[in-house]
Amino acid sequence: MTMVDVLILGASGYGGGELLRWLSTHPAVKSLRGTARSHAGKPFHTQHPNLRGLVEGVFEAAPDWAALAQSEAPVLFSALPHGELGKLWPEIEAAGKAHGLMERLLVIDLSADFRLDPAWVYGLVDWRPERMRGAKRIANPGCFATAMQLALLPLAEWKPAFVAVTAATGSSGSGAAASETTHHPTRANDFRAYKVLGHQHEAEVLRTLASAGWEAPLSFVPQSAPMVRGIFATAQFPLPAGLDTAALKAHFETFYQGRFFVRMVDGSPRVAATTGSAFADLAVAARHGHGVVMVALDNLGKGMAAQAVQNLNLALGLPEWTGLKVPGTYPG
Repeated sequence: MTMVDVLILGASGYGGGELLRWLSTHPAVKSLRGTARSHAGKPFHTQHPNLRGLVEGVFEAAPDWAALAQSEAPVLFSALPHGELGKLWPEIEAAGKAHGLMERLLVIDLSADFRLDPAWVYGLVDWRPERMRGAKRIANPGCFATAMQLALLPLAEWKPAFVAVTAATGSSGSGAAASETTHHPTRANDFRAYKVLGHQHEAEVLRTLASAGWEAPLSFVPQSAPMVRGIFATAQFPLPAGLDTAALKAHFETFYQGRFFVRMVDGSPRVAATTGSAFADLAVAARHGHGVVMVALDNLGKGMAAQAVQNLNLALGLPEWTGLKVPGTYPG
């Protein structure tokens, strides 16, 4: 097994904390470091109290490129806010080249900065996973985008004339910094839509579906739910004639055969059954020519950090479940 040395940029946020949690027990991770300028010198557990006594280390003010260059298999995860890695990338490339690092460096970005950049591999692990093997630049999908694509990709061969998706997300999807719309008192007893028909994740979904041969007529309404973690997405569409629930489920089971972290369930998926895990649970229903696909996942897990670790595994040629065979924390 290839042993890697990992540096996480932006390790103090929710995504960074999840990466620290998963990677601290990963059998291929030899060393683990993280940066956070505003918390430099403080132990990881000051921002991530669940890691106390389990994950040693302190936040560093800046990357130590010279130290990373000593690694035979260096890995850089970026959990910086959207837009930050794109700004820093020229500086990172210059530092990496100065230390003879860039050709060996595996970079996995959790932000939106490079998801539409053809020079980066789009890291939706359950669609053509062979794309990740040996990749050096991987753009991790968005959380909504992951749920929507898992729901819609099996439909591409039928090319439905219309698809409507609604998807509710927890407050952690907005990051660690509180805002008017994510602050708990304004959210705990409320439910609302936002960025209606104009969410930024649509672009990556539509590009993937186009790559699968379907110029999808997608209508997407994201919603803010009174929970911390989780996404629940519902896609509705016209069905090909003669398909019932059993046939639709069989189609999805065939499409995701061998995809360990995609589980088909009966009835409705449960967000709580996926919380803290790398799993996405899917269910389908059909009646009177109308089809429904439902997806539940943890926005910080399968929708973010756990999928990033899957990408690490595939890039290294490891089984994708390496370090990730952990059940959710049901009931929440």
